[in-house]
Amino acid sequence: MAFSHSFEYFRPGTLAEALSLLDQYKGDARLLAGGTDLAVHIKENMATPPVVIDVKRVTDFPGSRVSPKALYLNASTTFSDIVNHADLRKAYPMLWEAARSVASVGIRNRATLAGNICSAVPSLDVAPALLCYDAIVHVASSSGTREISIHDWFISPRKTACLGTEIMLGISITAPAVKHSGIYLKQGRYRGEDLAQAGLGVLITSDLQYRLAYCAVGPIPFRARAIEAVLNGKVLTAELISSAKAMVQDTVHPITDIRSSKEYRLHICEVMLERGLKAVEQRLNGAEFDSAEILGG
Repeated sequence: MAFSHSFEYFRPGTLAEALSLLDQYKGDARLLAGGTDLAVHIKENMATPPVVIDVKRVTDFPGSRVSPKALYLNASTTFSDIVNHADLRKAYPMLWEAARSVASVGIRNRATLAGNICSAVPSLDVAPALLCYDAIVHVASSSGTREISIHDWFISPRKTACLGTEIMLGISITAPAVKHSGIYLKQGRYRGEDLAQAGLGVLITSDLQYRLAYCAVGPIPFRARAIEAVLNGKVLTAELISSAKAMVQDTVHPITDIRSSKEYRLHICEVMLERGLKAVEQRLNGAEFDSAEILGG
């Protein structure tokens, strides 16, 4: 891949070295992990950083941990790491399904979860899962570490709450204390390597609490809290689902672009909500099925 402009390139081996470089270049540096976004943006002159810091060889990120009650995925975790983790698939099916839907196998082998959420694109597949699981993003700077709720992470398209002198260490999730299940639905133009026209994450607990999150139908991924409030504490019925669907038009804010019209996105968001609610209830009751079949296509 040929680049049209020059930049300084560093490959630190430790977190301390990487943070020192970020301090030295005062926000002018860009971090490179998998490189599936940044390398393309540099090649196409969409990004012209004077400094690139490659963190793939940083060896002292905190280790990843997965259990039914909680997980921590460090900054070097790729989407293939998630897809190939059997325990994660069982305990956090929505996150697993979202990871599986990202791009192609080749991209998933390189692209990291950290780099993906730092890209903050509106169509971010993993965002609905992280929002439904109330994830925490862990970041570090030379002055210490801090935790950022995923609900405060996305500021605007391609902008996050992570400062230019900070590095994302990883992301953590604490599972709901009661029995629960989740699902991620993605509508694209075709099966395979495509960005979402719309994405929806749905989580339900045994005490009838609902969490819903959309991507690709607004400037940033978001929780549909008004719809959640209508559903919470209630058994799903045709009338309840119909009431929830009636709120979608005022909840999502899609645009027309090369992948879809605004009108189609509004329609498919209603379809996804109905099918997602029915499917996640079935999963809570023990049903097993491939979420990729729910929307067809």
